[in-house]
Amino acid sequence: MKVPPARADAFAAAPPCDIRAVLLYGPDLGLVRERAETLTKAVAGTLSDPFNIIELTPAALKEEPSRLTDEVCALSMMGGRRVVRLRETTDAVAKKSEEAIAADGEALMIVEAGDLSPRSKLRGLFEKADGAAAIACYMDEGVGLGDLVRCTLADANLKADEGVISWITGNLGSDRMVSRMELEKLTLYAAGKSDITLEGAQAIIGDAAAVTLDDVVLAASGGNLQGLTVALARARFEGVAPVTILRAASRHLSRLEQAVTAMDGGATPDQAIKSLRPPLFFKQQDAFRNHLRRWQPKTLSRARDELIRAEIDCKSTGVPDEAVCERALMRLAALAGARVPR
Repeated sequence: MKVPPARADAFAAAPPCDIRAVLLYGPDLGLVRERAETLTKAVAGTLSDPFNIIELTPAALKEEPSRLTDEVCALSMMGGRRVVRLRETTDAVAKKSEEAIAADGEALMIVEAGDLSPRSKLRGLFEKADGAAAIACYMDEGVGLGDLVRCTLADANLKADEGVISWITGNLGSDRMVSRMELEKLTLYAAGKSDITLEGAQAIIGDAAAVTLDDVVLAASGGNLQGLTVALARARFEGVAPVTILRAASRHLSRLEQAVTAMDGGATPDQAIKSLRPPLFFKQQDAFRNHLRRWQPKTLSRARDELIRAEIDCKSTGVPDEAVCERALMRLAALAGARVPR
């Protein structure tokens, strides 16, 4: 069965008794791990029981091909239900997973994988097999990431207005585990307080992926080809998804459009910047002023169209996503005034 995204966390916290195997997959490996740990604690009550929790890798199965089925069928020496976690998997373990599910053992088998296409054998197996479930773990953004921020602050008895929450959401990375670490730093910083201010959040939140995204977007929007080349290389090294970069660039252009519209209505650049919600990070204000001088409504609209087409191409053509993203950002830099080599 496929578990809908809205039910994924509740399912992991209390898996149905008739489920014997769960596949967790997706680009957000931090969320894959978090949900695997939630499932493990829900069944075994802990993450550190050496008798009832077994962790395997595909390399171990190469040495002992029947190991996965054997572990799933083994009885607990200490009582309770066992958990067998198979980590770092690909479609190469689909056959062994199918055999383990068919063995109908008592343990819960948790298979952790990266991003899998709809044609994946492993994904198809868990979506269709009796007693099995597949849960997609997509990168946090938008409403989901905002909810994570609100819940984390509420659990720490902290409050923040929507502008602050929006800023935090926009400056966290897309990996769940990294986001939780950043939020944990924030709650520790605010210990003994009741509110999180924008200044406090800006002093603490500093995810590397978010900083890299900013570097890419600011370089492209500012017509800085050399800076764009360096930032894109760093983004690839850090594993930032091309679609994530394109969306960050679109958000930046939207904010430029808001500010340009305010200036057309008579506002000064500083007044236009102060009117933005969520507030612009103070370290980016000089770059943003420079961008306001470079962009006009017509070119902003054209640039937005370029980014939308690039995201569609990433999802619908066979061209590598990285190449599509780089080409779109080079065009963005050209519209900002850079001379792009032909």
